[in-house]
Amino acid sequence: MNRINVVKIGGNVIDNPEALERFAHDFAALPSPKILIHGGGKLATRLGEQLHIPAQMIDGRRVTDADTLDVVTMVYAGLLNKRIVALLQREGCNALGLSGADGDVIRAVRRKSEPIDFGFVGDIDASKINTVLLRTLLDSGVTPVFCAITHDGNGSLLNSNADSVASAVAVAASAIAPTSLIFCFEKAGVLRNVEDEGSVIGEIRPDNYATLRAEGAINKGMIPKIDNAFAAIDAGVQSVIIKHSDSLLQESGTTVKK
Repeated sequence: MNRINVVKIGGNVIDNPEALERFAHDFAALPSPKILIHGGGKLATRLGEQLHIPAQMIDGRRVTDADTLDVVTMVYAGLLNKRIVALLQREGCNALGLSGADGDVIRAVRRKSEPIDFGFVGDIDASKINTVLLRTLLDSGVTPVFCAITHDGNGSLLNSNADSVASAVAVAASAIAPTSLIFCFEKAGVLRNVEDEGSVIGEIRPDNYATLRAEGAINKGMIPKIDNAFAAIDAGVQSVIIKHSDSLLQESGTTVKK
C-alpha cells in the first residue's frame, strides 16, 4: 500500500462553510489512501445553549456530562460528520463517516475522575484501534472520516479529543503502511506571534520545544497538539505537519521532528 495520509481538520475551519468547502476540495485531491479526522467546532456549544445545556469548561476542556454527551454525539457523529462526507462525495472522494463505535474501530477508556472529573471523556490507546477494518476500508478505496466520538466496549459512548484521535489513528495506520499526520486549522502553522501570520516556526524538535514554551510561543491549546505530534512520531509515524487548511497541498507549515 502507498503512503497513508491522516489529516485532522479543526479550529474555526469547521465553523466556516466556505473554508470547509475549500478544504474538502483540496483533501479530495490528496492522493489516496487517506483518512480524515474532524473536530467539533462551536456548533455543539450553540446547540447546547438552545437546549438549555450550557457548556462547562475547565482549562479550555469541555466537561461531558450525560446531557452534553447527547449533544456532542448528535453534532459530531451526526450533523458535522455527514456534512463533511457529503462535501467529499461531491468532490469525487468516496468517504464513509464513522464514529469510534462503528466497526469497533476506536475504543477508549473513560478518564479517571481524579483530580478533575471530565465526565464521559475517553482516552485512546492506539494499540486498541481496529487496524484490520482500517486496512479493509483503505484497500477498498474508501476514505474513512472519523469524528471524535469513541466508545468503551461496554455500551457507553465517549467524547475524545480530536487531536488525540488523529494521533492514535496515525499510529495505527503506520502499522499498515508509512504514514504522515497533518493537522490543519486556520493558521499558517505554529506561530511565534499569534498575531503575525508570517511568524511561522518552521520546525519544532525536542531540543527547541522547551524553549518555545518558556518564551510563550507555544501555549494553551497548541501544547497538547505538539505533545500528540511527538507521541505519534515516537510510535512510528514518519512525519507530522501543522498547517493552514488552505495549504493542504502545499509544502508549508510547521514540521514536528524527533
